[in-house]
Amino acid sequence: MRGVIAELCIVLVLVCGFDARAQEYPNKPIRVVVPFPPGGGMADRMARLVSDKLRDKWGQSLIVENRAGANANIGAEIVARAPGDGYTLLFTSDGPMTINKYLYPKLPYDPDQFVPVSLVITQPLILVAHPKVPFTNLQQLLANARANPDRLNLASNGNGSNMHLSLEMLKIDAGVKIAHIAYKGVPPALTDLLGGQVEMMFVGLGTVQPLVKAGKLRIIAAASEKRMAALPDVPTIAESIPGFAATTWFGVVAAPKTPAFIADRLSTAIREAMKQPDVVSLLAELSVEGIGSTPQEMASFVLRERERWSKVIRSTGVTAD
Repeated sequence: MRGVIAELCIVLVLVCGFDARAQEYPNKPIRVVVPFPPGGGMADRMARLVSDKLRDKWGQSLIVENRAGANANIGAEIVARAPGDGYTLLFTSDGPMTINKYLYPKLPYDPDQFVPVSLVITQPLILVAHPKVPFTNLQQLLANARANPDRLNLASNGNGSNMHLSLEMLKIDAGVKIAHIAYKGVPPALTDLLGGQVEMMFVGLGTVQPLVKAGKLRIIAAASEKRMAALPDVPTIAESIPGFAATTWFGVVAAPKTPAFIADRLSTAIREAMKQPDVVSLLAELSVEGIGSTPQEMASFVLRERERWSKVIRSTGVTAD
């Protein structure tokens, strides 16, 4: 009997100790590394939104630090080398977590070592075209591409980006040839698309919605798994090519070896933030879907995305710039 009581006491001490550690986090400023430039891009905007909400909740500073470069590898490496104490986070996209490991022969970090915290937003890509193109839907586009191999072209924000890989996946699945034109970022690609120097582009709806409404761009199809609530009349590519989906997303991961109880506490706070009315309203305005997931849900999502993009990269031999 004494042995049983002793074991129960030990368990109680461990549980109380765990709860105390969870309750005292955070007790100093948290560094949030964004591996993209400042200035209003979706990653920077969402990182600051989440950081502000967590600051309001905990009364503790979250310092957003933009460390762009090398296809987001610079920022990812900084977090990978940080202490695993929950005070250095990476506000990441698909690149560091799901794509770069297949593009580069060697990375300065191991994506598998980051500790998943929470997905923040997802945004299915849409396929848009300059109004001068001689087609208005996916079937017409594919027929044109089959009749004129490599005559059509599609812009992306860089070799190996999900915008580029979406094109490669379309070419594989539909058996067509379309030329790829790589740019250094979305703005220059979009500028040339609007000017008619290139014909098409995969991009997030929130980025181009005003241009579509103004008639400066034409939506050909959505790359979502099902029709988007914001575009109920726009067919998906999956309606013609089953299983086709391409999504850009942002989420939070912690430095390697960060304890699970810290990841859980961060995840809970982010999920609460994503449900706040002002956040829901803003995300609807931006045409993105607020998520807020558990660490386990984010880990499963990342694995599915890796499987999707690794197949495309291995099939095409795509490399980074």
